[in-house]
Amino acid sequence: MNRMITLTTDFGLRDGYAGEMKGVILGINPDAAIIDISHEIEPQNVGQAAFVLGTTSPHFPPGTVHVVVVDPGVGTERKAILLETTSGLFLGPDNGVLSYVMEANPQYRAIALTNSKYWRKPVSLTFHGRDIFAPVAAHLSKGVAPGELGETVTSLATLYICQPEEQGSELVGEVVYIDGFGNLVTNIRESDLPQQHEAVEFEVGGRVIRGLSRSYAEGGELLAIPGSSDRMEIAARNGSAASRLGARIGQKVLLRKLNPDVNHA
Repeated sequence: MNRMITLTTDFGLRDGYAGEMKGVILGINPDAAIIDISHEIEPQNVGQAAFVLGTTSPHFPPGTVHVVVVDPGVGTERKAILLETTSGLFLGPDNGVLSYVMEANPQYRAIALTNSKYWRKPVSLTFHGRDIFAPVAAHLSKGVAPGELGETVTSLATLYICQPEEQGSELVGEVVYIDGFGNLVTNIRESDLPQQHEAVEFEVGGRVIRGLSRSYAEGGELLAIPGSSDRMEIAARNGSAASRLGARIGQKVLLRKLNPDVNHA
């Protein structure tokens, strides 16, 4: 067995931290296939890491080992955990960073990583990514059974994942992620739209966008488009919607379903 390993961190590429993790993994399993999901998570931004991992991991083969290290509480009493799911194995701190994974895989088994046999020694108080998560991932990639790594736990830290709410004739959602292009990813799904997609309008930051676009290149200055993560996005043609709107995570986005028989021009 030789499972693929992914890495998601807030380490950036300026320093050698991500490289150290890879070195530890390859020292245990020289044949490991290591994939970088992102090392550009904003420092200590657990929610951003949770979203990126939650939307990216479903596109990897079942059984992949996913390591996420955005860990403001490193060195404290917070647990290091493994989630065993039918879609993959997920390693990270118990701080809510695996919340989207747990939501998508409600039948998971959680294991606290208490068996130090599979850790690198000595363990740094400030770098569990290198000394606990990386070696455990390498051992998992070689076929070590999850149950060998520690004890089953039933209570984990979770983030609140906001869902859109019906308020009269409006569906009230919010911005849950802003990508590197400045696109505003919302928690409104394409399935929340009426069958006649053109009979909708979105409002965000006081700006109204009528109808949907099929690409980032069509529409007005601002446009609404079904994104690749099955979430509606607000984008700016040839620009950043985040900059043009001064948008932020948590900003309200309103969806209105219009009467298709009425001219709303």
